[in-house]
Amino acid sequence: MAEAITTTKRYAVVTGSNKGIGFEICRQLASKGIIVVLTARDEKKGFEALEKLKSDGLSDHVVFCQLDVVDPSSVASLADFIKSKFGRLDILVNNAGIRGAKIDWDSSQSSEGSMLIPSEWAKGVLNDVESLTEERVEEVLNEFLKDLKEGALETKGWPTFFSAYAVSKAAVNAYTRILAKKYPTFRINCVCPGWTKTDINNHAGTQTTEQGAQCPVKLAMLPDDGPSGLFFTHNEPSSFV
Repeated sequence: MAEAITTTKRYAVVTGSNKGIGFEICRQLASKGIIVVLTARDEKKGFEALEKLKSDGLSDHVVFCQLDVVDPSSVASLADFIKSKFGRLDILVNNAGIRGAKIDWDSSQSSEGSMLIPSEWAKGVLNDVESLTEERVEEVLNEFLKDLKEGALETKGWPTFFSAYAVSKAAVNAYTRILAKKYPTFRINCVCPGWTKTDINNHAGTQTTEQGAQCPVKLAMLPDDGPSGLFFTHNEPSSFV
């Protein structure tokens, strides 16, 4: 069945999109006729990424706006930019992230490591969707930070490989479920793109950025009656933690 072509313009923001999976998400969304705001902390790198997309014939579908997701004033500036230029936002892909640690790649490339959280207590809190609140998520994060400072990650059941990265991802995924309950008319999901070759893993992944972007783009294009509040991996709903 041929993909439906929409005549109404749609607008998207992709955070952290000057390279890697975020950049490819921009490319694929723009190729589908979406007007995409490419964002990056570094303005120079952002404009360089924008020029790459324009050279691929996507000039009419991509713009750049500087964004640092941890800077409230930067977030406010992006909101003002979208409001003044487009008047609305249809799609948000929250892609920005950092590794959070220095890695000795020579000694770690033999093992991908686990992004799962062994802690039964943390999994219980984050999987209890009926009782899940921002305060409960914060409680998990505070407990993790306390155990991290005390050097007790392994004994308390926290991941020891990319620990901060893994726990932060689990927290973001949990927040997705909270938002999905709060805004039932929105389609709000989270996705693991798979072990993709990017800077964050020193290009040690097993799939291309084109492959890694496919599921996020698919979810971004969901119809109004599509699934919400789910975690997708390998293009299928999966367990959150």
